[in-house]
Amino acid sequence: MDAQELFGERYAQMVNTGLPVADVDAVRAAITDMWSEGPGGWVQEWSRLASGYAATGSHQLAALAYGWAKFPVLADEFKRAALASRLEQYQLAAPGFGVSFWREVLELPYQGGTTAVPVHVLAPFDLPPDKPVVIASGGVDTWKMDVHTLLELMAAQLRVRVLAFDIAGTGESQVPMTPDGGAQIVSGVIAHARTLGNGVVGHLGISMGGYFSARSGLAGEVDATVVLGGPVEHAFTRAGSLRFGMDGIVGNAIGFDHQPTPEELSAKFADFSLRPLLDEDTNAPMLVVNGADDVHVPQEDTLVFQERSDTDVQLLPDTGHCAVSKFPEVIPAILDWLGSALDKANPQVTP
Repeated sequence: MDAQELFGERYAQMVNTGLPVADVDAVRAAITDMWSEGPGGWVQEWSRLASGYAATGSHQLAALAYGWAKFPVLADEFKRAALASRLEQYQLAAPGFGVSFWREVLELPYQGGTTAVPVHVLAPFDLPPDKPVVIASGGVDTWKMDVHTLLELMAAQLRVRVLAFDIAGTGESQVPMTPDGGAQIVSGVIAHARTLGNGVVGHLGISMGGYFSARSGLAGEVDATVVLGGPVEHAFTRAGSLRFGMDGIVGNAIGFDHQPTPEELSAKFADFSLRPLLDEDTNAPMLVVNGADDVHVPQEDTLVFQERSDTDVQLLPDTGHCAVSKFPEVIPAILDWLGSALDKANPQVTP
């Protein structure tokens, strides 16, 4: 992976999540290589910025910078150390969040045993107990702490509990990503979420997280689901055309310990297609959103939801993966839709 190419793809995400432009530009100028361990290396330069923030008590900025230090996969001890530092700084920043925060580790059923799934729960400080819960996750390279700003906004605006987790094969997950194994973990998260509020559960999935929210929505496991940039079918036929290091990123998530060939990825991808569920005519209320210019997920994986009952499909022009460049208009629309869908699922709730 070329570090400067990665900056080209992710720069807007880096600055839009709260890092000062001047600091991002300085790191970008300093980095010369993605994987070297010394000066000019991706992890070291981002970690240098993060440690400077931490030293001044700017824990939220430190957490953001360490988040980029560990990006995009935990491929070595340096990136795993960056993730540990990120978690430490994130928890130090938690008293300054605009919502309450707690962390717990769930032991969820997994392939005949259990697996540990750390989760973060965010909620307004005065939230009554009889409110819905929204489970939420990012994708293969953007994990639960990476989307904190969105989760905090959702908790505050919708007045719900938000339970954030990492999908299988990513972040703090202890198991590789497989279609059924990953879905089993999501089912366990849903079951736990139903015990936290009034029993109504929504699901927001971003990117590969959208694959799992599409799956839970199509199967009717949740009361409402949002699929933001999720691959569901055609994306899994493009193993030979993955860009921006995504072959290695996805390969890491699904358990390879080497750079997979297109043939190896194709063999793994074959089981991911949601075609069997798409062929069914029942689903929970769904909102499916993506950008028309997505280089990772083809338009067909959004448009395939057209004509389904209780499904709103939005393929937005002039924006790419997850419509991230249009977030100022996309996120309010998602929250409006989700709030309405949760109210319809159980309108007898405390204001």
